[in-house]
Formats: sequence, C-alpha cells, structure tokens
Amino acid sequence: MTSEMVAAVPTPPGAGIFSTSGTSAGVATAPGELGIPRQDGPPPVSHAADPRHFLGLEGLTRPTLLTLLADAAREREWLKHGEPNRRDLAGVTVVLAFIEDSTRTRTSFEIAAQRLGANTVVFASGASSLNKGETLLDTVRLFEAMGAALVVVRHPSSGAPAWLARQLESIGVLNAGDGMHEHPTQGLLDLLTLQDAWQGRFEGRRLAIVGDISHSRVARSAIAGLTTLGCRVTVCGPGTLVPADVEELGCEVSDSLEDALAGADGVMALRLQRERMETGLLPAISEYARLWGLTPERVDLLAPEGVVLHPGPVNRGVEMAHEVADGPRSRILTQVANGVAVRCAVLRRCADAIRRPHGFTAALAAAAASTSTSASTSGAAGGREGSR
Repeated sequence: MTSEMVAAVPTPPGAGIFSTSGTSAGVATAPGELGIPRQDGPPPVSHAADPRHFLGLEGLTRPTLLTLLADAAREREWLKHGEPNRRDLAGVTVVLAFIEDSTRTRTSFEIAAQRLGANTVVFASGASSLNKGETLLDTVRLFEAMGAALVVVRHPSSGAPAWLARQLESIGVLNAGDGMHEHPTQGLLDLLTLQDAWQGRFEGRRLAIVGDISHSRVARSAIAGLTTLGCRVTVCGPGTLVPADVEELGCEVSDSLEDALAGADGVMALRLQRERMETGLLPAISEYARLWGLTPERVDLLAPEGVVLHPGPVNRGVEMAHEVADGPRSRILTQVANGVAVRCAVLRRCADAIRRPHGFTAALAAAAASTSTSASTSGAAGGREGSR
C-alpha cells in the first residue's frame, strides 16, 4: 500500500474527538484503499445489537458485558487445565485480516480459534492483491465466497470493520483495532483483569488512564466498558495528547498524574509512540517520562489494593519504571493471559450467532418459508381448479 492510496472512512459516533485536526468532522483518513465512498448525513446505525459482529464496547449493555466476562472466565479455566482442543468451531473458517502490524492480538486470536477447533487463515496484506489495487471490501468478499464464517480485521482507518459489516451478507466481522476508534477485545480483557483484581465489583471503583489519550483506541474501549459497568475513569497526560472534549465519553480529566493516581483503584499506562515526538506533540521522551511516567513513588499514591495495567508493549523507563512493570501491583502478564480466553469467548459468541437463525440466515429462512407457502398455495389452487 502506498501513501497515495487514501480513502475517506465513516467514523462511528463519538470517534471524532480522536481524529486529527486536519480531518473533517465524522471522517477519518488512513492509508489503504477500502473501496468506501464518502458518506454524508447522520452516522450509521450501530451494530452493537448484532451478535454476528463484535465491533466495539461502546453501545453494549451492562448485561451483555457481564455475560461476555463470565464466558471469558469459563474459557480461562478450561485453558488453564491444558485440555485438548475442542470442536466448538469445527468446520468454521476464521480469517485474520491484519492490515496493521500486530503480534499480541493476532497471535492471541489465532491461538483462540485453533483451541476451539476452527480453521484459521492468516491474511498477509503485504503479499496480497491489495498491493495490486484491489480494495479491502473486494478481498473480504472473496473470503466470504470461499465459505469463511468470520473475519478478524485490524485496520488503520476508524470505522473500517463496522463499514465492512454493513456490506457483507453472511460473514461475521470482529474488530481487532480500527484506527483511533476502538480495540474491543483489548478492552474486554482489561475488564476481566480488573474484575479479578476488584473482587468482581466495578461500582464505586476508579481507574486512572495516563498517556496519549488522543490517539488511543485502547483508552476509548476501556472508558466505554468501565463506565457502562459503573466505574469512574480519570484520564491525564500532556495537553497535546488529551482531546479538549474527551469528557463527552463519560470520563474525568486531571491536570496532573499525581492527582489522577491519588486513591485510584488502578492505573492504565498507555503506550507512547515515538512518532508523537517526531511530529512535535512532545518536546522529548525524557520530559514525558519525568512528568507522566509511573514510578514506584507515584504508584504508592494508589489505593492499597490498586493495580497497574498496560496494553503492551511497554517502553520501560518511559511509560513506567522497571520496578513498576515487574512489581507486585503489575497485572500486565495477566492481561496477556486473559487475551486468549476473551477471544475464545468472542469467537464462540459470533460463530453461535451465525449458526442460528439471525440476520442473513433469518432472511434466507423467511425467503424459503415464503417460497414454500407460495408453492403450497399454488398447489392447493390447482387442486381446487381440477376438482371443478
């Protein structure tokens, strides 16, 4: 893909505050031709209620989130015992279409799908027809025509998975991270990690999120999930990396890291990308570490049982000190372990929805019933005509 291949991508409701200042309201741009026409008018209808797809935590109800967490906890117990692979997804083909680089998320999805007995296909965009001008939509339609049931999509454009879900008839779409919008399975594994650390109670808790809030899909999913479950969220970071209207997501803003940490039940440090300094958003990495890095002294400001999270990979000495990353409050490796269990639960949810009458399959069933009814009516009419 080249830098000249740029498409306008509809941004889901609320995602606009994570767009760059050079992007018009409601539209995010990113490299990679999608085959998406520019759309005007109101934002598209959310697919949160369609269980064939898993596109974001925003819009999911509290009961749905708690059910997903319970399912993930059961999958985790099964995984701990090292049992042989199951056959829950036997005959199901899962395509991993990662247009952005990924190690943790892609590997986690692949392990989860294989543990459930699915056939997995890893789609490498660098060696695909996308480099020959084919759009992502055309490519995914090929997967659909070949009988794939689920496609896991990571893409640099906010809203790309949701847009694909509206175009495809039978295949389920799972969002593995889209631009600056959401990373829902990361958000779900963060919730599972905090549920364990907080003895199952989210109400009355508070999580601090520190770092590059503006560009973080991880922060957005965390805020959506935690606030739905009754937890308060406080965000903080350099002024150039915190959107002016971030409170619209339901969180609070703190001007200092110390104030954000004081009495909080946990803190999530976000990964700082080096290009933020190269584009002038940060004066220096050392300055960021001095003002916003997690040190043992700052972590001590948390509540006595407060925990430390990070989506990974960690820039040690920048986002947090070695002593914090490896310390007793750290739940970073627990997050990684929970990732496979969460993705098992999400894959099963989407596959089960495709197997039962719903959406496209329901339309087919209705069409078949209509055809059967018409045939029966015609047969009956013919019988009456012949008896006259």
